[in-house]
This record gives sequence, structure tokens and C-alpha cells, in this order.
Amino acid sequence: MLMNVITGTLKAQTDTLKASKTLTLAALYNSNISYYGQVTSERLPYALLNATLRFPSGLYLSAGSYRLFSDSSFVSEGDLGIGYDYEINDKLSVGLSYYKFFYPKNSPLLQAANTNNLSFMATYHFPWFKSVFSTDYSFGKADDIFMSLGQSKDISLFNITENDLISIEPCIELVAGSRNFFETYTIEQEKRGKGNGKNPNAGNGNAGNTTTTTETIEASTFSMLAYNFKLPINYSRANYLAELSYQFTLLGHETEPGVKRNQSFFGLAFYYQF
Repeated sequence: MLMNVITGTLKAQTDTLKASKTLTLAALYNSNISYYGQVTSERLPYALLNATLRFPSGLYLSAGSYRLFSDSSFVSEGDLGIGYDYEINDKLSVGLSYYKFFYPKNSPLLQAANTNNLSFMATYHFPWFKSVFSTDYSFGKADDIFMSLGQSKDISLFNITENDLISIEPCIELVAGSRNFFETYTIEQEKRGKGNGKNPNAGNGNAGNTTTTTETIEASTFSMLAYNFKLPINYSRANYLAELSYQFTLLGHETEPGVKRNQSFFGLAFYYQF
């Protein structure tokens, strides 16, 4: 999901330079990591570096890495991606991307079981707001499907100089997806003795015995994972953008044990485009 956020931000910065090839470098910090609204009971602040090379045709190549501050590994995750964006008209654009992720052993990241992600994104500009719908298929050791719908509004506030702009883009986002887990069932079986009479329990004193066994199987559900409210404050110039962001998340009812349903995230980001 974070790759979708980065891809969308980089695309927005590239819209004015469609006729040329661009390279965008990004550095981000966040107070906690969120995997489609799923978080761990322990906060995992992280830093992320990303480089995206975008061609005039809409094709782009991406490479990035995470660094969890609580992780002993220097690199907690690395990724390589390829994608393509196509503008159908002035209001509607679509995009398709594939990312391959690399994790060290014993990674604390929730998404470490899925090392591949295939994503589709559609963006429509209404007169008063922008709507973004995305579908992600994550696969590897497990298969997961995630869907999100976000409504945002880009609001220009003021200029400090003639060449810069301070703006905000409040966003409300709904995230739904699959959850893989294990269920344990208790099975009771009655074993009857072999008697000489018609009543199987009245033979040689071998009354019916009940044995209990347990069976654990993999199960999954598809439900609402999170309701997000985002408020980024952007400072932009011709070639770079700095962002200070706050996100409030209300997690779905099926949260992990020990995880609060109300989550707050604080982030800093810097993008520079060549």
C-alpha cells in the first residue's frame, strides 16, 4: 500500500513534465508501519528510501528499501517494481504495477509472507475532489486481496515566495481486504464397545467412550480493515516537495490481540525530481 502512495505522489509531481524522462528520489519517515490498516502491538517506526525513473510513455521503474529502527538488520526490506500509467482523458487515468519484495530472515513485518504484489489503480478527478480506487493482489506463501477507496481534495493555501506553494490534501480512505489466520476445531468422537447383546453398550461392560481431538486449519475472511483520515501539509517548489503528514486510523473490528483500534501516524517526506 505504501508503494501506491509513493507512486501516486511521484505521478502528481510528474504531470507537468510529461514530455521528458524524470528521476524522482524520495526519503520518508513514519512513526509506525501499517500494512493495509494492519499493525502490530509494538510500534515500528521506519525510514524509507525510493528512486523512480519515469518515461514519457507512462512506463516507470522503481527501487526502494525500508529501515525499521527497532530491527537489527541494516535493511529490513528491499523492493523492485515496474509499472505503467495511462491517461484515458483529462479526468480519468489508470495504472498497473508489479513489485517484488525481499526480506531478511525473521522479519517482523506483517507482509513478509507475501513477496509479490500486483496492483491496479484508477484515479478520477471530479469537479470538487479526486477519487482513487486501488486493488492489490499480494502473493507468496499466502494469497491476499486488498481494496481501497480514497476521496481527497487538493487545497492551495498561500505562497511564501513567487516560486513556492503551501497546500494541503485532506483524504478519507476506506480499506478492505482478506485476513489469513488459523482456526482450531474441537472434534468429539464416540467409540462404542463390541458387546454380545443388541445394545452395543451392554456387552462385556465396554460402554461407549468419547475421545476428543483438535484440528487446526487455515482460514480467511474478507472484511473492512481500516478507516483512514489523512492530512498532509505540502511545501513545493519547481523540483522538490516536502511533506508533513498526520493520519488517524480506526481499525476494523477484527484487530490483533493487544492492538488499539485507534491509531495515529506522523510522517515526514521529501521528494526531489531531476
